[in-house]
Amino acid sequence: MTTDWHLLIVGGGIGGLSAALSLARRGFNVTVLERSPEFGEVGAGLQLAPNATRVLKSLGVLDAVLDVGVLPDRLVLADATTHEELTSLDVSRFDEQFGGPYVVAHRGDVLSILLRACAAQPSIELRTGKAVVRVTEPDERSVQVECADGSRFTADALVGADGLHSTVRKLIDQSEPVFSGYVAYRGAVPIERVEARSGSRDVVAFLGHGLHFVQYPLRRGSFYNQVAVFRSQRYFAGEEVWGTPDELDEAFASTSERIRTALAAIQRDTSWPMYDREPLRQWTHGRSVLLGDAAHPMLQYLAQGACQAIQDADCLGYALAKAIATGRDVVDGFPEYQRHRVGPATRTQRNARIWGEIWHSDGLVELLRNAYLRERDPNDLRHIAPLYAPAETCSHSAQGRLFRPEPSPA
Repeated sequence: MTTDWHLLIVGGGIGGLSAALSLARRGFNVTVLERSPEFGEVGAGLQLAPNATRVLKSLGVLDAVLDVGVLPDRLVLADATTHEELTSLDVSRFDEQFGGPYVVAHRGDVLSILLRACAAQPSIELRTGKAVVRVTEPDERSVQVECADGSRFTADALVGADGLHSTVRKLIDQSEPVFSGYVAYRGAVPIERVEARSGSRDVVAFLGHGLHFVQYPLRRGSFYNQVAVFRSQRYFAGEEVWGTPDELDEAFASTSERIRTALAAIQRDTSWPMYDREPLRQWTHGRSVLLGDAAHPMLQYLAQGACQAIQDADCLGYALAKAIATGRDVVDGFPEYQRHRVGPATRTQRNARIWGEIWHSDGLVELLRNAYLRERDPNDLRHIAPLYAPAETCSHSAQGRLFRPEPSPA
């Protein structure tokens, strides 16, 4: 299916490029505006659960992701002080159980794969150095953006995929991001530089009082990803300087010797204060719609930020294609997209906050948490099935097909 409809996507991250590919494969003309001089991802490791890998498969890029990633055997929760394994989840059969594998990959690798796929689509135009500063609707049938360099772009609809500090979101919501009080240090290094590693193909999260530490392999096992997260006591004490490398070492001083040894290999040149936002009930404004972190930025505890954005991209493409296939305006697909995605994304946002509190608990709550996790049946999928399993939504990637309009009567 090809159409004359033109969409602008503000933001060229994983969510924005997934949306561009989803829309182009359904016949739309797409222009992606990226504010940076080149497309790139900040950070290192990325966990992609079945709700995302099913979509990547439908977009034709999953094999490339699998080629540069790692298929973990288990997700493991352990104690950061004693190193005791508390519980685990076998993810090696997720492709069979949920219709998509669980894969870990470098963010930069995933973005590069999506970028190549978009560049191969004649209907996708990729523009860098385009920082959008203003969005207007010059008439009832179009939307226009103005960039910091004075350039303007006009289209039939606009997708705001411009992240936590979204310019497009300001059309709907004037609130500011919410700081959790936690700071992350993260990065991937050649695997031989990490002296203390966990199971060779496991994703392991060590839980402690106001902190956690994550380890897993990347790039076919040649690199090792580590993430150290801690509650900044200096921030809560009102100090001007907080979240520094020395505070990182102070926070992890009580953890096991193996974690402290592994921590020596973590990159310390950049820290990431952890933010989210209060959920929105409305993701649309006129001819503009939000996607990914622009719509629902979430804390990282469920490893679902990119996954939810990829799901958004699939559902948006389906809903907009359905609208025009039935003779309607492209923006008439916004309500269906919103109806199917706001609820799941909001639940994931809220659950990520709760999960963070559980991970970082102490005292009686910690004792109860550990007792529950030790007694948990490793084969119990009740709590993850709603997140990973195919849902009855507008996305048809779970059925392995893209939306195609019914043929018109002769």
